[in-house]
Amino acid sequence: MIPIEEIRAAAQRLSGKIHRTPLLSAASIGERAGARLFLKCENLQKTGSFKPRGALNKVLSLTQAEKARGLVTVSAGNHAAAVAWAGRMAGASATVVMPAGAPRSKVEAVRGYGAEVIPHEDRATLFDKLNEVREARGLTFIHPFDDAVVLAGAGTTGLEILEDLPEADVIVVPVGGGGLLAGIA
Repeated sequence: MIPIEEIRAAAQRLSGKIHRTPLLSAASIGERAGARLFLKCENLQKTGSFKPRGALNKVLSLTQAEKARGLVTVSAGNHAAAVAWAGRMAGASATVVMPAGAPRSKVEAVRGYGAEVIPHEDRATLFDKLNEVREARGLTFIHPFDDAVVLAGAGTTGLEILEDLPEADVIVVPVGGGGLLAGIA
């Protein structure tokens, strides 16, 4: 469990650097579900997902020496773009190991934020390739979901939901790697 103090500290660290995304009513869908329904529009966040919250929180938490070494991550898209963007924001170079079959638009976005993309053919060994690159170059790894500082950044999404809608009874969170869910929980 990420302590609420860590999520509040992340919110302060991120203030003015990311968007405070809207919480919009979804009355038609809510009527079908028999509930008042709102959607947190993280698709309007920097790079198009919630991922910059965690990536930038992590990068801003690094020492100058860790940032100076450069960043490295592994992702097929959203986290890749978030780390590339966060690196650019913090003045740190970024390298991203991506599956060779990643969508072209995602690869171009990552490169557009200034990161080096290293395509890797075998999805099963992406983390092995990441570790090989990290060790060879001495880079600082930004994990896509298994990092308490990244999770605290993702948790700022939940903090905003409760600030905007304190009477919320239930928050439904989609799950990929689990980072957003862990941060909000």
